[in-house]
Amino acid sequence: EEESTTGIGEGIAIPHGKCDAVKKPGLAAMVIKNGVDFDSLDGEPVTLLFLIAAPNTKDNVHLDVLSKLSVLMMDENFSDSLRNASSVEDFLSIIDKADAEQAGIDERLAADSVEEAADTNGENAAMPHFGNNFAIEASQVIYAGGAITSRIAIAKLQQQLAELDKEKNRQDIRFLLVGNYLEMYKLQNQAEVYRKNIEQTRKLVEDINAKQSQGLALKNDITRYELQLKSLELALTQIENGILILNNQLVTVLGLPQETVINVDTTLLGRLPKLSEEALWQETAVLSSPVLQQMKLNIKQSEYNERIAKAERLPSIALFAGDKLDGPITIEVPPINKNLNYWYIGVGVKFDIASTFKSGKKIRLARLSTQRAQENDLLLQENVRTEVKAAYIRFHEAFTICDTQEKSLELAAQNYSVVNNRYLNDLALITDMLDASNSKLNAELQLVNAQ
Repeated sequence: EEESTTGIGEGIAIPHGKCDAVKKPGLAAMVIKNGVDFDSLDGEPVTLLFLIAAPNTKDNVHLDVLSKLSVLMMDENFSDSLRNASSVEDFLSIIDKADAEQAGIDERLAADSVEEAADTNGENAAMPHFGNNFAIEASQVIYAGGAITSRIAIAKLQQQLAELDKEKNRQDIRFLLVGNYLEMYKLQNQAEVYRKNIEQTRKLVEDINAKQSQGLALKNDITRYELQLKSLELALTQIENGILILNNQLVTVLGLPQETVINVDTTLLGRLPKLSEEALWQETAVLSSPVLQQMKLNIKQSEYNERIAKAERLPSIALFAGDKLDGPITIEVPPINKNLNYWYIGVGVKFDIASTFKSGKKIRLARLSTQRAQENDLLLQENVRTEVKAAYIRFHEAFTICDTQEKSLELAAQNYSVVNNRYLNDLALITDMLDASNSKLNAELQLVNAQ
């Protein structure tokens, strides 16, 4: 009653409910001659009261009783008869009589339904026990404002971007390999320079020892050159360790066995690259740079995304077709126990009216994305041009440095030869010999690095 009054009006109330305290369903009734306030829907006092109680089960028997009572109460003569019943027996007999009449009505309605299903000879029509329903439908969009072709184009662009990613990774690995290879070559040349200097220093130490035995050299002179020899041997050890590290890195990247030893092509310095024009460098960068090519594809991808955004404002057209098989045919009397097959084909047009208002923001964002891609492309081109120009200047400078170091080595070798002859003829000091030796070693190392 707190949720909703059960006073249905016309002086009738049917409070009902179910709970665990009720063991079996029951119905109570009361006639109130003077009526009682029940907060009815029509505001009238209740003179006829029914109470339905049911156990807390899933069958909801109280709702069945409530439904049956509601049907009976629609008859005003029935409800008036109950109010005027002289006794309990009279009250119950009125209900039994109305219940029997209602059952008779239900039977007549059922009989009428059977008669309608009978054939012209008055025989009942047999209804098939089994039926089937099979359907196949297909549709194909043939126009979507260009969205489909744009998405296909984007998929192809993404494949090209992936291939360029692979090419970029391939270039990075090649640069890594070439860098390590040239670094190994430089270290091997440096090691050769140190080996020659170590051999010369040992011979010089032998000469000084011979002079000392003749009283023409001091012990201090021998010590100086022995210290220089140890320094050269330590430097050679460090270079050889560097070669081992680079060899391991190259073997690892190439997937070769760890015990593999890579020998550098010693004729490499005889095939130095030629100094070409800067314009050729710039042209090569534009044609072969995967990063620049990717940026061009990004612009195209943004343009296709812009077309997709615009396509939302256009209608889409689709072809559709289908075939259905149904049986039996129950729309006929009597039913026909056969299958009915039919097919259809047509053209569908769909247009989203809301897209004319909602797609504007998407189109603006797509245009901004295209502009940003174009600006990034210009910025990247400028960066590549700058980097190529800087590389070209450094490359041009490398030839000058290499020529200079060749001259320096030539002069250092001449100086060493002169000082060495003077020293052997006791015309130069040991310090002069050390300076000439160090100058020659430094010139040889600088030339190797320059090459």
